[in-house]
Amino acid sequence: MWAYLTGSEEDRTLIEAEKAQAVRQMEGSRISESPDYLYERGIRQAELGVNDHHQNELINYMRFARSNRALRLKTIDSCFQDLKSSRLVEDTFTVDEVSEMLDGLQVVVHGEVESELINTAHTNVLLLRQLFSQAEKFYLKLQSDISELENRELLEQVAEFEKAEFTSSSKKGHHEPNRPKLAPLNEGGVSELLNKEIARLQEENNKLKTRLRTIETQVTGTLDEKCKLEKALKDLQKTQSDQKGNLKSKEIATLENTVEELKCDFQKTLDNTTATQKNLEVNLAATKQDLLKVQEQLTIAEKELEKKFQQTAAYRNMKEMLTKKNEQIKDIRKRLLKYEPDE
Repeated sequence: MWAYLTGSEEDRTLIEAEKAQAVRQMEGSRISESPDYLYERGIRQAELGVNDHHQNELINYMRFARSNRALRLKTIDSCFQDLKSSRLVEDTFTVDEVSEMLDGLQVVVHGEVESELINTAHTNVLLLRQLFSQAEKFYLKLQSDISELENRELLEQVAEFEKAEFTSSSKKGHHEPNRPKLAPLNEGGVSELLNKEIARLQEENNKLKTRLRTIETQVTGTLDEKCKLEKALKDLQKTQSDQKGNLKSKEIATLENTVEELKCDFQKTLDNTTATQKNLEVNLAATKQDLLKVQEQLTIAEKELEKKFQQTAAYRNMKEMLTKKNEQIKDIRKRLLKYEPDE
């Protein structure tokens, strides 16, 4: 790099020729490998312990990451190209000039790399948010092990998977032009049945809530009607008392009979209303009790779903892997304390 920046035009031409020759040698060695061997090696290494659907999702994310990475690399290359085209116009430079150019280039490259790292972190957060949202729809709680992100063995496995997948993608299309892919099966029918049961209980819960609101509306209407009848009776009694002194005995008797009939009718209506109100209250209590039972069944179903998920093979395998990794870490720490006690 120093020779390229401070050397003459002939030195830069020689360095570029050496780079081009090295690239041709790398391409020649890559082409010399057998395509069939690359394809078989890709099939062997493209195993990350997930089903075909999830593996395709991983491949799509890797393709997205590779595209962003290539774009950022082009940006960094353009930074160097701009430096060469704008500053390297003389044959010789002083130490201060070279230091100034390198400092400026460092600032630009640092900004590009920092921006890409921040964008990658935010992209990963959005991806995890999608996964957590999908899990919450099925009342699942996902957990992550941050320490596994620094597992060199798994990182190398992912690197080999990416290399094999994108190296042999064209050969896969050649060997399997129209190979159909089956949709991934659910790991257990119990989870699906529990999900259906939860949906059914939720639907029944909504129906009971609607019924409860209807009964409450009927009770309110009945109470309003009762209040209106009582008010009408009071008004009638008040009118009777005001006109009692001015009416004749016959009219008074007729009015009293009418009032008595009204009282009887009102009493009948009041009795009917009271009986209806009691029935509605009984129905309301029974409906509330049914609602509590349905909610309790829904809670039990949710707990059963989470329990069944913890009993699946994927959960047990992940738990065994975590236990083995923790034992390995403890063993390594004991060895480090044994051979390097001062550190």
